[in-house]
Amino acid sequence: MAIELQQNLKLQQQLVMTPQLQMAIKLLQLSRMELVETIREELENNPTLEEESETAEAREQAEQEEAPETSEPDGAREVTVEESFEDHLDWQQYMDEYSSVGKVYFESEEKEAPNYEAFTASKTTLFDHLRWQLLMTLPTAEEEMIGSLIIGNLDKFGYMDVPDEEIVRMAESSVSKVQEVLALMQTFDPPGICARDLGECLLIQARHLGIDDPVVTAIIRDHLKDLENKRYQAIAKSLKTDMETISAAIHAIQQLDPRPGARYGEEDQIYITPDVYVYREGDDYIVLLNDDDIPQLHINNYYKQAVKKGQRLNKDTRSYIRDRLRSAEWLIKSIQQRRRTIYNVMQSIVKFQRDFFDQGISHLKPMVLRDVAEDIEMHESTISRVTTNKYAHTPHGIFELKFFFNSSINRDNGQTIASASVQEEMRNIIAQENPRKPFSDKKIAELLSASSGIRIARRTVAKYREMMGILPSSKRKQL
Repeated sequence: MAIELQQNLKLQQQLVMTPQLQMAIKLLQLSRMELVETIREELENNPTLEEESETAEAREQAEQEEAPETSEPDGAREVTVEESFEDHLDWQQYMDEYSSVGKVYFESEEKEAPNYEAFTASKTTLFDHLRWQLLMTLPTAEEEMIGSLIIGNLDKFGYMDVPDEEIVRMAESSVSKVQEVLALMQTFDPPGICARDLGECLLIQARHLGIDDPVVTAIIRDHLKDLENKRYQAIAKSLKTDMETISAAIHAIQQLDPRPGARYGEEDQIYITPDVYVYREGDDYIVLLNDDDIPQLHINNYYKQAVKKGQRLNKDTRSYIRDRLRSAEWLIKSIQQRRRTIYNVMQSIVKFQRDFFDQGISHLKPMVLRDVAEDIEMHESTISRVTTNKYAHTPHGIFELKFFFNSSINRDNGQTIASASVQEEMRNIIAQENPRKPFSDKKIAELLSASSGIRIARRTVAKYREMMGILPSSKRKQL
């Protein structure tokens, strides 16, 4: 068989993800914090990119002063997004020309913002708080080591995570000494700390508060399981007392903290900053993008002029600057495209969910990604990226954009209702129930059908109740 060298002509279509398209998609799905971090990284790595820190007047004056040094009349002109450094860059292939996102409105000073007085530079940890109290007792070297081992083996709620024997082994001390130090540390703040289990934690707090009631002590020691399952009659029968005494004891126990160490948790509180604000003005709603923390970018004019003139620049340097300028331009245009897409999506949501903005969650309509995608002529995947980890401030609170997309549930009259509205109806029903005789899931389903014509199964009620973090009827029962 002879080996031949042949040429074949083949024609095929292939979708290619250009670098600028990849950047646009990446920025579109980022949250607000991730976007700011990405911009900061680009500012550090790209010398041609600068943050807008001066006023427009000051920048214009500085550029006019530098104008005589250049031979071109537009040498000091500000770099705008419309300018292109490379003729072959065709932005029409994947985005519209850069333009304003809509009407211009001035934000009101009444816009809600986090209370910065609540922020602290550092937070005292449970380890530091307990060690400070231990050192205040002037312990011996052995006691300090045992105490440090106990503190180091507490979980995030303040409970002992290892048995006493393990502390004895690690400290190479006696059982009596470890128990002596542990008993001392159980008197520390917060009350109930360093307990071995929930019962011991509650008993420590009861002693600290001076609750010397044998019924309270008996319930904590022997009937926590019955208390958890609301079996009050069984507790009264076992302790041979009346329900009034049991009720008073349970009320006292409910004031105790089952997680004393949680207040010193190391997890920082995350404050949600909305990406977009929706305000009512007359009979209409105004959509405002929140750009407060996002750096405003522009391209350094010096590098642009250096590339245009090409004086005293070798080939590698000129190529590097061109790449950096192209990357900066892509970033600026991608950010503008992201802003415009978020704006258009929010405008479409306001149009579809007008009843929600007028009257609240109970009037939320069923809506899917396809509805918005067809309205603004974009792909569903783009809408999915835009609505992920983006938040909107509305007259009824702050909601993730995903919240406005709900599955539909049929009513008896043939109309549909959003699943979020059904959950709100369930919440209202549970809020009005008798605490002594809470509604079962089956009863809630019957009430939904009778009051609003919503027909859902008992298991659907249980599913929605768990999603809302509401306990079953057996655990909602109160004395």
